[in-house]
Amino acid sequence: MAKPTQSTGGLDFDKNKRSWPNELNILIALIVIIGVFELLGQTLPYMNEQSFLFDSRDRFDSIFNEARLRIIILQVSIIGIIALGVTQVIISGGIDLSSGPLVGATAMIVMSFAQTELVNGGANPKAVFGEWAFDLPILIPIIVGLAFGAMIGAINGSLIAFTRIPPFIATLGMFLICRGIAQAWTRGKPVSFPTEGYAGLGSGMMPVYWFIGLAVVFHCVLKYTVYGKHTYAIGSNEDAARMSGINVQKHKVLVYMIASMLAAFAAIILSSKNLTAQSGMGIFYELYAIAMAVIGGVSLTGGRGSIVGTVLGAMVFGVIQSGFTYVKLDAYFQLMAMGVIIIGAVVLDKVRQERAASRK
Repeated sequence: MAKPTQSTGGLDFDKNKRSWPNELNILIALIVIIGVFELLGQTLPYMNEQSFLFDSRDRFDSIFNEARLRIIILQVSIIGIIALGVTQVIISGGIDLSSGPLVGATAMIVMSFAQTELVNGGANPKAVFGEWAFDLPILIPIIVGLAFGAMIGAINGSLIAFTRIPPFIATLGMFLICRGIAQAWTRGKPVSFPTEGYAGLGSGMMPVYWFIGLAVVFHCVLKYTVYGKHTYAIGSNEDAARMSGINVQKHKVLVYMIASMLAAFAAIILSSKNLTAQSGMGIFYELYAIAMAVIGGVSLTGGRGSIVGTVLGAMVFGVIQSGFTYVKLDAYFQLMAMGVIIIGAVVLDKVRQERAASRK
């Protein structure tokens, strides 16, 4: 007996080929991971029946452990901003390894334009420039940081689009350049004591608000604008996109510029939050951002993924990191475990692609 199908316009619709959104899979995985850590808290002898995310001892005003929730969200928010840009790069068929060092370089440069003149009634001991650079309007360091990020992104995009250098090599070279800029800016000395206005950009839960706001903006941009459609088209089939009239080279430069500007903005928020800038800021951030995107279902081969998935991937990443600390896993084992998780996410992505191809 033939399987029932619904026909529309002469085409048969096979119910067996329906699939639910990939974001739902990630949400389910997030819930399962939380459940695993809750179970470990109740079963491991040295945990004394502690709860991971819930208040089991009536210490808080709600059923949740709000302190841990805040830590998790704050942990992922700044790197999550970088991941929003990395997501767009990967969807377009590229990769960006320069975002971590770009955070360090941008933080050093921006903080130099955000310093206050007086510290405890005396001259600023960490001053980089002269009097002209003290107590500048908050827009100036922001514009300087975003302009620097745009320049780095334009260089990355131009190298990849016009010279055909593989994205891995181009951004790896920029990785080293940005790290060198960060260290050379003040010969490795930290830059501190920002103005009150600049410090407010990253105070309290502001990094979370910035992350959520930017995620909403770029979700709409990717889903509803020509920019988004072209990004997916180039990542799916660059030759077909070029033949359809898309200016592939120009669009690639734009994608890398946006990604680098988001990384620069993350540096602004990070230096504001920490009230200081150091050349070592941003270490591993590029890898963590890529991991968030991949865990969130962004395909490393390009053409597939979403901002919603990346946000959920960031939450999975944050929960795993916090969970490892919760069960008192040593730091070096945490790095090893995160590496295994990233490899596993890529393997699952490969399996998903093969299954999707087999259903066509």
